[in-house]
Amino acid sequence: MARRRTLGYIENEWTCPNCNSRNKGSVRTCENCGAPQPENVKFELPSEQKFVEDDAGLREAKAGADIHCGFCGTRNPATATTCSQCGADLKEGKAREAGQVLTAPPPPPKVIKCSNCGAENPGSQSTCSQCGAALPKAQAPVPAAAPPPPAGAARPAAKKTNWLLVGGILAAFAICCVAGLFLFLFPSQSLEATVTDVHWQTVVPVQEIRPVNYTDERGSPPSDAYNVSCHDESREVCEQKTIDRGNGYSEVVEECHTETETYCSYTVDEWTTIQTYTLEGNDLQPLYDTPSLTSDQRIGDTSAEFTVVFSTEDGIKTYTPGSVTEFQQFRVGSSWTLRLNPLGGILSVEP
Repeated sequence: MARRRTLGYIENEWTCPNCNSRNKGSVRTCENCGAPQPENVKFELPSEQKFVEDDAGLREAKAGADIHCGFCGTRNPATATTCSQCGADLKEGKAREAGQVLTAPPPPPKVIKCSNCGAENPGSQSTCSQCGAALPKAQAPVPAAAPPPPAGAARPAAKKTNWLLVGGILAAFAICCVAGLFLFLFPSQSLEATVTDVHWQTVVPVQEIRPVNYTDERGSPPSDAYNVSCHDESREVCEQKTIDRGNGYSEVVEECHTETETYCSYTVDEWTTIQTYTLEGNDLQPLYDTPSLTSDQRIGDTSAEFTVVFSTEDGIKTYTPGSVTEFQQFRVGSSWTLRLNPLGGILSVEP
C-alpha cells in the first residue's frame, strides 16, 4: 500500500492574460492592471520554490480549491460563501481544477526589465524591487539583429550552406561503409594451395543425475526443487510530486511504496556432465568414443572440430570446415583455390 506524506506547500504564480504580468498565486486580481484571474488561466510553479512558513499562508494553502463566481467570474477563497465582487451566492460558482501534478519551469533569464520604471531585476522576481510593479513573464531571448551596413558599403552575400562539402562528407562515409563490407565479405585475391595436414577432435560427454545447488535465485523455485529456503528482501521506493491545490498554492508530497522480491536457495537434480571422452586424429575418418554407461547415465551433446592445413606460396593457411562431409573432401596432397579477403582470411575454398 502506498504511503503519502506532505513535505510542505509552495505558493504558485499566474500570468495575467491582459498585460502578461506575473502574479503570486494568492493574488486573485492582477497587481499591474487589476484584471481578475480568469478561470482558464492555470497556476504555474515559480522559478524559485520555497516552502510557505507563515501561519496565514499555511491556512490558505491547506484550504480547498478557490471558487469562481457563477455571475461575475471573480475568484473567491474556498471558505467564502458570497462573492467578494458582486455579493452573489457562491453556491452557483465553480471550483477551480485541482490535483494536477505541476512540473518545474525552465530556468529564468538573469535579468528582467521592469516595464513601469525600467529598473533591472533578477529573473526570479515577480515584482520590481524599485517601484513594486508586477514584472512581465520572461520570454525566450531573441538573438540581436546584425546592424545594417554603412551607406555605400558592399552588402556581404548571405551565407549559404556548402552542400558540396556536406555531400562530400556523406559520400566519404558511405564509401567507408562499403569498403568495410568488401574488406570482410568479398574476396580480393585467390591463392593456390595444397593440403598438407588434416586434424579432427571429437568430444563425448557422459552425464548422470546429480544434485545441483542454487543460491539466492530470484523468484519462485522449480516445482521439483528440495532443500528450499526462501527469504524476502524489501526496499522502499519514494517519489516526490508537486500537486496544484487550485487555490494559488501547491502541495509537495512524497509517495512511497514497498517493493518486495523473493530470493530462494534450493537443490535440483539435473543431468550433469561427469566425464568427457576425447578422440583426435590426422585422417579423414573422425571417430567418436563409445564409453560404457550404467543404467543411470546417458550421452550428452557430442561435438567435433575439424582443421585443414594448407601450404601456399604465402606460407601456411588453416581452414575450419563446417561439417564432417566438407572435411572429408580435403585429402592430403590435393590442390585447392583459396579465396582470401584483404586481411588474408579465408572466405571460401574451391577445388
